[in-house]
Amino acid sequence: MGPAILGSVESGIIFALMALGVYLTFRILDFPDLTVDGSFTTGGSVAAVMIINGYSPLLATVVAMLAGFLFGSMTGILHTKGKINALLAGILSMIALYSINLRIMGKANIGLLGEETLMSQIGSFTSAFGQSFAKYSTLIMVAFLVIVIKLVVDWFLDTEVGLALRATGDNPRMIRSFSTNTDNTIIIGLALSNGLVALSGALMAQYQGFSDVSMGIGMIIVGLASVIIGEAIFGDRSIKRATLAVIGGAIIYRLVVALALRVGLSPSDMKLMTALIVIIALITPKIISNMKEKKRKAARRKQRIESANAPHTEGREHNA
Repeated sequence: MGPAILGSVESGIIFALMALGVYLTFRILDFPDLTVDGSFTTGGSVAAVMIINGYSPLLATVVAMLAGFLFGSMTGILHTKGKINALLAGILSMIALYSINLRIMGKANIGLLGEETLMSQIGSFTSAFGQSFAKYSTLIMVAFLVIVIKLVVDWFLDTEVGLALRATGDNPRMIRSFSTNTDNTIIIGLALSNGLVALSGALMAQYQGFSDVSMGIGMIIVGLASVIIGEAIFGDRSIKRATLAVIGGAIIYRLVVALALRVGLSPSDMKLMTALIVIIALITPKIISNMKEKKRKAARRKQRIESANAPHTEGREHNA
């Protein structure tokens, strides 16, 4: 596996955590949460500041995830208790987090080169097993973490709270008739989602060696692209399959981006390409569905014509 492909797969797996968070709000909760663009940066900024101040990279990553939980729940409170439109609540949180992230970092970006991070710790630990293993150490460890979190998400969505979360997204009026507080389930769902997004941001900052105040811009589109591509390719017949599809979609998205850069596309065009990928992924299933529906209608029309002509044919044979 070449360095470019390896790097794309590694970053794709890290982005898969963010995509799982987007899946929880976009598919499970049916909530268009734009907090993602801010909470991704929050995860990176909190982790970076704690690491350069001498804290353990593991502790910094955990605290970054908790910060995502906090700001996700704030969006939920704005929507449920403040009665603010879901889309507007996410936009307000995203805008507020831009300034909060600048306050956390104290400047526009923080470099982590030369600092001990989770990635450098993994590299140091696996170097004893040889260069060939050390080359893939980050990929193996991050993939293991993502699989564990995927299994935890699958388990959670089958618990009583998880089922209430799914029901809230499907039919909030029905779930309220069973005396379930949908405000609490929405807040929990947004907190979990943004916790995963912030965890992804913390890992990405340590992976790329810096945290930047603009690193989260467009992350909601990347997450949606991962969800939609994964579902289109791998299907979403069950929760377990859907969460696996999201992870696969994130990896495929990063590979597509790497391929686009290799063929000469400018890095400044990446946001446009991401938007086009999402548009194509959204439109293609509908086009295929319309084509299948036209074929079914044509088949039914042909069957009706054949059945209408059948009695006349039988009558002529009888008279003969």
